[in-house]
Amino acid sequence: MGLFDFFSSDIAIDLGTANTLIIHKEKIIVDEPSIIAIDKTTNKVLAIGREAMNMHEKTHENIKTIRPLKDGVIADFYAAEQMIRGLIKMIPGHNKGMFPQSHRMVICIPSGITEVEKRAVRDSAEHAGGKEVYMIYEPLAAAIGIGIDIEKPMGSMIVDIGGGTTEIALIALSGIVADQSIRVAGDTFTKDILDYMRRQHNLLIGERSAEKVKIAIGSALTELDDPPEDYEIRGRDLMTGIPKVIKVSYSEIAFALDKSVSKIEEAVLKALEIAPPELSADIYDNGIHLTGGGALLKGLDRRLHQKTKLPIHIAEDPLRAVVRGTGNVLKNIKQFRTVLMT
Repeated sequence: MGLFDFFSSDIAIDLGTANTLIIHKEKIIVDEPSIIAIDKTTNKVLAIGREAMNMHEKTHENIKTIRPLKDGVIADFYAAEQMIRGLIKMIPGHNKGMFPQSHRMVICIPSGITEVEKRAVRDSAEHAGGKEVYMIYEPLAAAIGIGIDIEKPMGSMIVDIGGGTTEIALIALSGIVADQSIRVAGDTFTKDILDYMRRQHNLLIGERSAEKVKIAIGSALTELDDPPEDYEIRGRDLMTGIPKVIKVSYSEIAFALDKSVSKIEEAVLKALEIAPPELSADIYDNGIHLTGGGALLKGLDRRLHQKTKLPIHIAEDPLRAVVRGTGNVLKNIKQFRTVLMT
């Protein structure tokens, strides 16, 4: 370990709308919800990540919980910077020396991001102690993370369904040939469930409850081969104002999510339409790879298969594909110089 290693540390960050993951020394050290709780009177950070998530929607007027990212990009600059800083502090052995550590960071960003939004990410990272900040597009990171050799002249298609955005990209020769980035993803699904419960059952539920329903019985098809059991949702009855419980089935949730899933299907078809014919041939052989939390939606692979007639592969551990790819890039930073942006 040289003197330089002592003062600096390399970290890979998947800064997501719903979750943020950090890799340090080739291990996933931090995996927390992207949320922060702030004391309104003093502007002090009270909690970050899981701890702040437990406070979400349960706060009094002096505490506010903020999700600094919306639709894959930074919406609240101060909160984002504080959150990144706090999450970096969770790395064991952080700031043990006399001098503050400076970090070399690789951060993933959505492919449909504007220059201004890109700068917000860079600035936040630099304020949080990043000395060299590199950025990589999420679909590229996801492809590397699931073990695709992106440098080959072979087309691969990645559909990365995150919390804020769905990134669909056609990758060949270390670059994105055609992409579609839509702001329909996990958060949209959660909101669909929330709205459906209010309209259909007169039940008011919170974001966290809707999220739990989505994880437990969220589905893209109304008929599944191995259906999950009905789920009990607790909330407030809008007619009486009294808390009550309702049982819902996965087919109801599939119905609630139908419109949003269709939007993802359309974007996949659009990306296939603009693909160069030679790459279309590759995709016919290789199929489509699903990554991100949305890939865990039950029956989504079958639904996309019915629509595109292509083989659909769900990545193993899809939630961590992007951060794993970012970690690989960080490890072999010279080899991947071409895919990084500064």
